[in-house]
Amino acid sequence: MTAIVFALAALIQPPAAADWKAAEAASLTNVTQVTKDFVRAGEGYFAPDGKTIVYQAEVKGDANPFYQIFTQDLATGAFRRISPGNGRTTCAYFHPDGKKLIYASSHEDPEFQKYQAEEIAKRVEDAKIGARRRYSWDFDRFMKIYEYDLAADKLKCLTPDSKVYTAEGSYSADGKRIVFSRGSAGNVQICTMNADGTGVKEITTAKNCYNGGPFFSPDGTKVIFRSDRKEKDRLQLYVVNADGTGEKALTDNDKWVYWAPFWYQDGKHIVYTAADHSDESKRPNYDLYWMNIDTGKQTRLTFAPGQDVLPVFSPDFKKLMWTSSRDGRSPTQLYLADFTAPKE
Repeated sequence: MTAIVFALAALIQPPAAADWKAAEAASLTNVTQVTKDFVRAGEGYFAPDGKTIVYQAEVKGDANPFYQIFTQDLATGAFRRISPGNGRTTCAYFHPDGKKLIYASSHEDPEFQKYQAEEIAKRVEDAKIGARRRYSWDFDRFMKIYEYDLAADKLKCLTPDSKVYTAEGSYSADGKRIVFSRGSAGNVQICTMNADGTGVKEITTAKNCYNGGPFFSPDGTKVIFRSDRKEKDRLQLYVVNADGTGEKALTDNDKWVYWAPFWYQDGKHIVYTAADHSDESKRPNYDLYWMNIDTGKQTRLTFAPGQDVLPVFSPDFKKLMWTSSRDGRSPTQLYLADFTAPKE
């Protein structure tokens, strides 16, 4: 998640379904909705075998209005909550061995009940007046990264000494390292650490900005991430060597917002989310894009009237999963499609 503020996207005059579906068919076919039984769900990632996913979701009528972490069997649709159920959670990611995963949680915040009650009261008030709040991410100082053992149903904090927001973690392909974001609102940096939580190293240096959403490249030599260092909340995409050297900007258009980059198998292409923010009187429509990071060539993948965000590949890179409202009116859920890489 990010500090960027955005609303559920919808075009003023959405194209006919046949038109936008035909446009998407060049790269996305057999589009199916994966999650259905939640207030909203999103930011899903695959288990190494491709048969299970992990994601964050809100449960209707639950005492906690914030996201919790769930795993789901793709074949049966059966899901279960694996997070404690209190506080906020986000950014779950499977270890390459499939036996454990990590996610960020603030369930150890001694005042979690207060914040949950305040959020429920706000939503009740919003419903009364018909308000539609814009989304914003809270850099909760109690957010820490936890390792969850799937078989033993045990949770272990990997960052127990952290006194600032620590989240957005993901593993390297060999499972030996974790890349994550750490800091306070307005100054969040990308860090790496060993999979057991030791050896923390900061690999970004731009201050007074947000650097987040990092992922190791397939070979583990690079990290891709997003940052609003040029202008607050106007995220751009960057890539840096895993040791912190050789940083390079991949986008440089302050009229657009770019975020949620994810690597393709060749380490030369990425998928990501972007939207035109040049006209502040219009609601930006977020879509998925494909980029060659060497040439900078970009190809649009989604054309639905609703927002399409947070794309990720299956382990065999034959499928793409992402978070979407599709029609621009429904709550966000996870969607899955067969993927064909754009021709260049």
